[in-house]
Amino acid sequence: MALRVACQMDPIDRIDIRGDSTFAILLEAERRGHEIFYYTPQNLALDGRDLVARGNALSVVDTVGDHFRLGACSRQNLAEWDVVLLRQDPPFDMAYITTTHLLERIHPKTLVVNDPAHVRNAPEKLFVLDFLDLMPVTLVTRSLDDVVAFRKTHKDIIIKPLYGNGGASVFRIRPEDSNLGALVELFQTVFREPFMVQEYRSEVRQGDKRIILVDGEIAGAINRVPAEGETRSNLHVGGTAVKTELTAREREICARLGPELKRRGLIFTGIDVIGGFLTEINVTSPTGIRQVKAFGGNDIAAMIWDAIERKVARTA
Repeated sequence: MALRVACQMDPIDRIDIRGDSTFAILLEAERRGHEIFYYTPQNLALDGRDLVARGNALSVVDTVGDHFRLGACSRQNLAEWDVVLLRQDPPFDMAYITTTHLLERIHPKTLVVNDPAHVRNAPEKLFVLDFLDLMPVTLVTRSLDDVVAFRKTHKDIIIKPLYGNGGASVFRIRPEDSNLGALVELFQTVFREPFMVQEYRSEVRQGDKRIILVDGEIAGAINRVPAEGETRSNLHVGGTAVKTELTAREREICARLGPELKRRGLIFTGIDVIGGFLTEINVTSPTGIRQVKAFGGNDIAAMIWDAIERKVARTA
């Protein structure tokens, strides 16, 4: 089944293809003979009733430094395409949210992956709050008094922005740390929204596990181990990807989440688990599929396209 596929993503010349999940998905699309149209979010527009994008035909090859070819620039009506991949990275700000409102106008007749309304309604650190019993003890607040009381109870804590990504601005504050007040003041100044405070889980030293689900089913996992002297395990801040297996507890978490992810049309999601505790549900632009395959795991890009093609066939 050859499909017409539009991909809304960050500038393709700036991505690191060695670990980029969007690039892996595009490689598989090309392998299957799908036509690919590439555009960046700022080139999306609503022209009357038509949702249009200005971009280029795209072909990709798995060669670092020479990974793409662009065809002629054109303006396309996205309603005439079979699939739109919503794949730009956060920040999850009003620009991002606006694209979900626009893409919702063509979905599901044109299948948008992931479902734009549910992407909008399921930011990583808010959707996860639907499963509080699976999480570390968590507080969402802007109040210094709340944070001081939380640390008094839980001692070692993590503070992070509610709409951050990639480990940016994630701080560990120990019981004796005298910078708590200054840090909360900084967060209050920089961020208009509340921020998240969690009990620090020392198990993170053994790794922060990224588990990938496709259409609600487990597809694969990697463990991300933080560098020495670093709290964050994200790969782009020095974390190391390590082959892993899922525990019974992690399978239980996936079994709880899977049906809800499927119901919401979230075909490609990545969840983060530390020491048996769920910390995030990533629905905007999950990563990790190239690392899973590199360690001998499933070809998750192929699994994603299998799921997409099934959905398109059902609506044809």
